[in-house]
Amino acid sequence: MAAIKKPSVDAVLVGFGWTGAIMGMELTAAGLKVLALERGENRDTNPDFAYPRITDELSYGVRGKLFQNLAKETVTIRHTTADVAVPYRQLGSFLPGDGVGGAGVHWNGQQWRALPDDLRIKSRVMERYGKKFIPEGMQIQDWGVNYDELEPHFNHFEKVCGVSGKAGNLRGQVQAGGNPFEGARSEEYPLPPLTSTNSALLFDKATRGLGYHPFPQAAANASRAYTNPHGAQLGPCNFCGFCERFGCYMYAKASPQTTLLPTLMSRSNFELRTRSHVLRVNMSADGKRATGVTYIDAQGNEVEQPADLVVLCAYQFHNVRLLMLSKIGKQYDPATGQGVVGRNYAYQMTGGVSMFFNSDQPMNPFAGAGAGGSVIDDFDGDNFDHGPLGFVGGASIACTVTGGRPIQQMILPPGTPAWGAGWKKAIKDNYRYAISIGSQGSVMSYRDNYLDLDPTYKDQHGQPLLRMTFDWKANDINMTQFIKGKMEGIAQAMGPRQMASGFKKMGDHYDTRAYQSTHNTGGAPMGTDPSTSAVNRYLQTWDVPNVFVMGASAFPQNFGYNPTGIVGALAYWSAKHIRERYLKSPGALA
Repeated sequence: MAAIKKPSVDAVLVGFGWTGAIMGMELTAAGLKVLALERGENRDTNPDFAYPRITDELSYGVRGKLFQNLAKETVTIRHTTADVAVPYRQLGSFLPGDGVGGAGVHWNGQQWRALPDDLRIKSRVMERYGKKFIPEGMQIQDWGVNYDELEPHFNHFEKVCGVSGKAGNLRGQVQAGGNPFEGARSEEYPLPPLTSTNSALLFDKATRGLGYHPFPQAAANASRAYTNPHGAQLGPCNFCGFCERFGCYMYAKASPQTTLLPTLMSRSNFELRTRSHVLRVNMSADGKRATGVTYIDAQGNEVEQPADLVVLCAYQFHNVRLLMLSKIGKQYDPATGQGVVGRNYAYQMTGGVSMFFNSDQPMNPFAGAGAGGSVIDDFDGDNFDHGPLGFVGGASIACTVTGGRPIQQMILPPGTPAWGAGWKKAIKDNYRYAISIGSQGSVMSYRDNYLDLDPTYKDQHGQPLLRMTFDWKANDINMTQFIKGKMEGIAQAMGPRQMASGFKKMGDHYDTRAYQSTHNTGGAPMGTDPSTSAVNRYLQTWDVPNVFVMGASAFPQNFGYNPTGIVGALAYWSAKHIRERYLKSPGALA
């Protein structure tokens, strides 16, 4: 049966989360007729996230109602090229979103800017420590865009989201109470920080006493009522404890639904089609230009959608897979090191210390916010001397309480029985008095950590699944063991009656069973050299100038922060150059 052919549009967006909403706003404002294709369901705060339905931990937290259905499409995973990859069948290590808003619905709201040196990590390491400091097989590279270029876009995205925080560097002047290591900001945060919980106050006191520099976590959870530049209104966070894995019924957590869609959906030159699964980007006969996309609609029909401009705005994995299925760019080969699509897959290295206090220090974890808490950046990026330590990278260290939900957020001391009377007693004795501090560590890119198409497994439409080849490397294990020592010192200074640590150690392999972070990056890295990057500094593919690729797939390696802040800033940066340069003279921008 022949595909249904739709009338052409100026731009088609594949995926409709944060970057899809941003590009929709920017391109419609430029006068383009824009179509967004989202393979999941349509969702909005009302009625989909309404109280009390959304505070259903079993449906949303455990069964993952807002996440990708792995029975229809997943990835396959192996540690080395000598292994056979097997499908990721049960949500664990990472939680890709599904439906309108994507992961921007179920995130916690921790919104970071990249450190200036994170964006030029290879140059920084070579300047400070020498070329030989970079281990054999590590493929770190500069991003091709610097902090000063992105600063206006970080600033704008924070205003759109109504971020609560405290500047640490305002126009080059270090500010008391903020992060002294951050790049210079042109303005203060839109809102003051969230109220500190007892755990954050203890962490702040302990780290300050150790000579570190604590500051409130920047939160896309509004501390006060707020109206953003588009006229969207956010309400104040009520610390309900249902942020990650849930939509926000208070209109307090920034999401596409709360910040952008009220304006975008009213524009006559914008259209959204949900339950539309894109199979490939269609190409001209000479392979040098995209002509649109082909997708499967809600009724199972194959549809051809012509477009002058194609912007991939899906999750990191899906962007990379679509490039491969569409044969855009040369696929990466780890044996030769040649090729760019699939290159530089990275993740994050997390660790934590659980602490148990006496009854005179109630932590009351049920009063939680997705990004409420205190952080130190003293051991992140290149904020400390790596020379004697022998590794690249670092980690942010935070004490945040996101909630105290009874199924997934019970912190119990080592030795607690897994069931029965002893288990019940431990919950009763510890629930109000237990907290954790956590590290979010960088993972560098390596020659043999990469993505390609699986030769065996296919999705529901008969297309090859994406295959991940990934394992932990000595550099990143050494980093997290260094961080472990710092965190245990902080925990002891906080004065618990008991504590327990959990960090990766040498010899550990990547294990998908436990949740770690949904911060998968790379596979279509950005840069200024077409031999090592899939997209240029404007997120435009080198080989097909009317295809742009948003999101964390552009990261050349990963750092010690949540990715959403820079994902949003890069989308605005790319949109600026599409509007001001590409639309006037379509073609390569670099």
